[in-house]
Amino acid sequence: MAILGLGVSYRRASVEVLERLAFVEDEYAKAYRRLADLEPLSEAVILSTCNRVEVYGEVSSYHAGFLALKRFLFDAREVDPDEFAEPLYSHYEEDAAEHLFGVASGIDSMVIGEPQILAQVRQAYHLAEAEGATGRTLSALFRAAIRTGKRARRETAIGSAPDALVEAGTALAERALDGLVGKSALVVGAGGMAGLATGHLRERGIGDLRIVNRSVERARKLAERTGAEPGGLEVLAKAMARADLVVSSTGSPGILIGPEAVREAMADGRGPSARPLFLLDLAVPRDVDPSVTDVSGVMVADIDDLKHLVTRPGGQATAEVDKVRGIVAEEVARFTAWRRAVRLAPLIQALRERGAEIESRELARLGPWLGRLSERERQDVQLLAQRIVAKLLHDPIVRVKEASASGGGDQLARALAELFGIEFQPGT
Repeated sequence: MAILGLGVSYRRASVEVLERLAFVEDEYAKAYRRLADLEPLSEAVILSTCNRVEVYGEVSSYHAGFLALKRFLFDAREVDPDEFAEPLYSHYEEDAAEHLFGVASGIDSMVIGEPQILAQVRQAYHLAEAEGATGRTLSALFRAAIRTGKRARRETAIGSAPDALVEAGTALAERALDGLVGKSALVVGAGGMAGLATGHLRERGIGDLRIVNRSVERARKLAERTGAEPGGLEVLAKAMARADLVVSSTGSPGILIGPEAVREAMADGRGPSARPLFLLDLAVPRDVDPSVTDVSGVMVADIDDLKHLVTRPGGQATAEVDKVRGIVAEEVARFTAWRRAVRLAPLIQALRERGAEIESRELARLGPWLGRLSERERQDVQLLAQRIVAKLLHDPIVRVKEASASGGGDQLARALAELFGIEFQPGT
């Protein structure tokens, strides 16, 4: 069995594509039941974030696994595979580990070093585990990815400036609204992106600030830290009518702010000047219907607009990315070594059992002669037989381990299995 990762990310896909493929909380149970029915798969994990939708699987072969995962991804999301053939990518075996470890470390995100991704990788793994979709291989892969992400943040400064996307969005809003000082803002959501947004808004001199969220308690906790007014989603329309800027970042499975709500907000108490409204949509799937721009005075920016504004790292940031890549390489080597050891373990165990079988058979054949020896002499003969078998097997086992460590052990492992009459296929 082998590891295969298949997915779509912000690098080659628009936010519209990502939101059509994205999974939301109440869809995972059904998705994992679908995956369990796929013959080429024995394990699976779905990773769905703002930047990517990926499915990792332990598969019988690359081709069969690729077709199965591709069919699952598009059938589960009810989209046409041909429509998304261009942005689709895959990673196999060691490349899959390297890609996932880079994702968990924050160097494959739109915003380098984003803080949310490591928690999202961890959450994806625990959800798959709870659904009974993981086994030894993907559990080890995702635990290694989480360890890599932790090391990257502990040993480098990769996470020192993770809020470039929010910064770009608030800067865009500031230009569109001719400054934010004294303006009124509404933040929809109370997660990590919402927290970053409130910080940037306060830094830019925002006046009234309100936070609404499905969980009023979470909105209250964020509001207490930022001097804002909390509320539930039932006051969204009224709060939007008071706002110059709306920043939305929720995990809602569908549109939260549509044209009708925006039209009402623009007509409700905005004064004779009908001051403009700027909506900054940081969610995937999108919270804001793009057609709200049909309403006079309304402007919208989403992830697609912002990702072109985010400056890719340079200078010191590039040095930190290079450090993280070094950590990723170390952890990939560590994971690969574990994989090879696991793949060889049945062969090594079978070799030792064959040696023990021969030793036992030959000692039994000498039973009458051994019976004439003292107990100490019999023990010495048995120990001698054990040592001879161990020494004969030592070099072949060491050689196959060394060959496996350098990536070329399968041929030697097959030869050993054939020579000793052992039924074994490396990689199973």
